Amino acid sequence: MKPILQQYAAYTTWANQQLFDCIGTLSEEQIGQEISSSFPSIKKTALHMLDADSIWWQRLKLAEQIERPSETFSGNFAELSKKLMGQSKLWEEWVNNATEAQLSHVFAYQNNKKEQFKQPVYEMLLHIFNHATYHRGQLVTMLRQLGVEKIPGTDFVLFCRKK
Repeated sequence: MKPILQQYAAYTTWANQQLFDCIGTLSEEQIGQEISSSFPSIKKTALHMLDADSIWWQRLKLAEQIERPSETFSGNFAELSKKLMGQSKLWEEWVNNATEAQLSHVFAYQNNKKEQFKQPVYEMLLHIFNHATYHRGQLVTMLRQLGVEKIPGTDFVLFCRKK
């Protein structure tokens, strides 16, 4: 199980970097422009991605008080991208150093509605990696709506071919 999780963690870091580098070529106005999607702008989608990754990280680390980075973030996209990439690298490092026992460990957490759940860490990791893929797809669609023509491919198979 660990090798596939390591591959997905590395893929997520790579794919995020590809897309955030592309987004970084846009103006802050374009990044904040309202576009019809799950979240109303590229920046708000990226902030959601940061919140989700950070919240799961805090749950895994058994934080008593969960904080949403978006509630205090006031920087530009370059700063947001740096935070997102930092979180991606934290996940990648954690997976690389995890034992099989840590990956299969069942942990308890509370969602935003204060509902209690228990699940193995590996399921949470797969959720995180899939969640990032889902929102990268939305970001690609938003970039196309902004008229961006040169968007890097972020498919898993492209990552595998680069190894």
